[in-house]
Amino acid sequence: MALFGITRQYVWAILPATGFCIGWFLDRKETERMTMFRDKSALYGRELGPGEAPSWP
Repeated sequence: MALFGITRQYVWAILPATGFCIGWFLDRKETERMTMFRDKSALYGRELGPGEAPSWP
């Protein structure tokens, strides 16, 4: 059965790519959210010098 010209074989080919894109997007958002806590932990936190890059992007 084709709905708008899309057959089952195309759906099964697009599904993994869509899952990868959603996972990549969520991973980027989580990294963006975690930058608020960068270099602030009690164990590894320290004051950064002027012009010094953060410990991770």
